[in-house]
Amino acid sequence: MFNFFLNSHRKGILTFSGTNDFDVEFKQDGSDGRLSFREFDNGMFKDKIIHTRHPNIVFSVIKGKKSWGLFVNEWSDGVVDCTFTIDEIKNEFIKHNIVIPEPLWKDFLNTIDKKKHIRNLKYLEYLNNSNIF
Repeated sequence: MFNFFLNSHRKGILTFSGTNDFDVEFKQDGSDGRLSFREFDNGMFKDKIIHTRHPNIVFSVIKGKKSWGLFVNEWSDGVVDCTFTIDEIKNEFIKHNIVIPEPLWKDFLNTIDKKKHIRNLKYLEYLNNSNIF
């Protein structure tokens, strides 16, 4: 996951998270990038500055992770609305030689299925209330 978020941010795919609510600063004796990210993911840096030996890497990974959550929501809306396809999204990652981790991909597909189900229920309710049947 670490490499996925890092590469996705550096290739310009996952660069917008909607917020910059974290600060990363260099510290000579700080944790390395992977450990700092793991500590951030575990909630260790809530409302604190992240001190690490690899501030640019940690910033990219955190930004990529936060962006993924936002983009999954937006991309799934677009797929459900037929604005674009799943293949278009997947091909963007393939074009940059980035492999989406299986748990993230499954979560994305499940989100699409849930939103399609909700859309279909609303449409069915609309048809029932319109006395079309």
